[in-house]
Amino acid sequence: MIDQGEHEASVDAWLERRARGLSPSALLRLLEAALGALWARTVTTLGEVTLTAIATRVLHNASERFPPFASIRIGADGGIQLGDLREKGSSLPDSELVQGIRFVLVELLTVLGKLTAEILTPELHAELAEVELTEEAAGDDKRGTKSEGKRP
Repeated sequence: MIDQGEHEASVDAWLERRARGLSPSALLRLLEAALGALWARTVTTLGEVTLTAIATRVLHNASERFPPFASIRIGADGGIQLGDLREKGSSLPDSELVQGIRFVLVELLTVLGKLTAEILTPELHAELAEVELTEEAAGDDKRGTKSEGKRP
């Protein structure tokens, strides 16, 4: 059985590879891409209603520890929308933003793992490991324009 420490190790390894040196706006695009990838991988198995309930609870827990994360919402068409966090994120210290991102991802993976008896965990860890910003996104970030994340 996988424990929370394995989810933490997976998220930490991903952050180390993908988030190092990114600006706050790029970190938020990376979070959005990661949440989108995990949502897409999970929604077919758990269904929209169940996944929305799980994500709502995870986001509530995150907002208690990281108040700026309270603006993250579940979209009407499913998926997670960062909302006002885009504006607030640039004013957060990088370390606090990374800690918030880490908390959201570890919490989500932990809850999903417990709910599914860890059946989805290997797939979700693999999916997360593949999420990255494109080279264009990293370059655009330096100029302050918006770009999309990708999963190779």
